[in-house]
Amino acid sequence: MIPKKYLKIVTPLLMSILMVTIMTATITIINTGITEGFLERWGKAYLISWPIALCIIFIFGKRIQTLSQKICSK
Repeated sequence: MIPKKYLKIVTPLLMSILMVTIMTATITIINTGITEGFLERWGKAYLISWPIALCIIFIFGKRIQTLSQKICSK
């Protein structure tokens, strides 16, 4: 297992993997269907989207968490 000190890295990593997997698969299916070449199209979308999502989570994650705590403080 990975030491607990890496939690702040592992959580965004796993969150981005899950989010991008679901979103790129869904959008690819909606736009082109599950036809020949689906895995290639989905894989390309995944490879483009995952680094972007990971960066967004690292950059804005703490701010969103703080905003969420303020919204849910009552």
